[in-house]
Amino acid sequence: MFNLSGTMNIHTMIHNGEKQFKCEVCDKMFSRSGTLNIHRRIHTGEKPFKCELCDKMFSLRGNLNMHMRIHTGEKPFKCEFCDKTFSHSGSLTEHMRTHTGEKPYKCEVCNKSFSISGSLQKHMRVHTREKPFNCNICDEMFNQSGTLNMHTRIHTGEKPFKCEICDKIFSQRGNLNMHMRIHTGEKPFKCEFCDEMFSHSGSLTEHIRTHTGEKPFKCEVCNKSFTVSGSLQKHMRVHTGEKPFKCEICDKRFSQSGSLLVHLRVHTGEKAFNCEICDKRFSRSGNLDRHLRIHTGENHRDPG
Repeated sequence: MFNLSGTMNIHTMIHNGEKQFKCEVCDKMFSRSGTLNIHRRIHTGEKPFKCELCDKMFSLRGNLNMHMRIHTGEKPFKCEFCDKTFSHSGSLTEHMRTHTGEKPYKCEVCNKSFSISGSLQKHMRVHTREKPFNCNICDEMFNQSGTLNMHTRIHTGEKPFKCEICDKIFSQRGNLNMHMRIHTGEKPFKCEFCDEMFSHSGSLTEHIRTHTGEKPFKCEVCNKSFTVSGSLQKHMRVHTGEKPFKCEICDKRFSQSGSLLVHLRVHTGEKAFNCEICDKRFSRSGNLDRHLRIHTGENHRDPG
């Protein structure tokens, strides 16, 4: 029952869809004057509700109430599956989909589905090629703000993710997670052919090519193929003549870091390869191999 006829009239408008209150800025219509007044704050920027703890301002009292939970730690919304609690009902709704598998947001281009609308919005940039996030330093464009943040660390050198065991720092959380497997020994990626385990998915991918024989990295000059991109990069120096590794003692240059390390032993006198039979030492593994033939009696020259 309604006490006032005016209240009854307003309520009736909800049912008949009548909207008599018009925004003079954008012409949007509302059934209640109070709703119009709230809407006007979009245009005026008015934020009359202030947090007494941090002075942040809000246009709606409800938004202030939700914000206060940051300070109070209140999480009144509980998951009925795992008892995890949330400060906002919307966060609980999104979380519930991890249990139900529901993905109500569907891409109209490729039919891929997502559990939250924000993920669909980000995905759509794959199709539109929109890159709305711009690096202020080098003007490179990105389709996600998180990718821009990671990129910015290239310029700033910021490495906010620190290993609590060895204090090594990283610019990306994912790199820290992979690094932690050095300490834990975790190897979650298993080869389906030989059951060998790997700590990184990329290492597993490269390993599987030893079984499949796949060599996806092809030299455009001579058509030679390689199983890993690094091998192709090294190979390309045969064609380009590039020698990026320089001896700091005599300025001699090399196309591979391993060749530089071998060369440095000329200057240091280091002989890292030891004969287990007579303890004679050599600066190169090849020299040790030839020496061992003295002990084994193997011919110094391979048969014709």
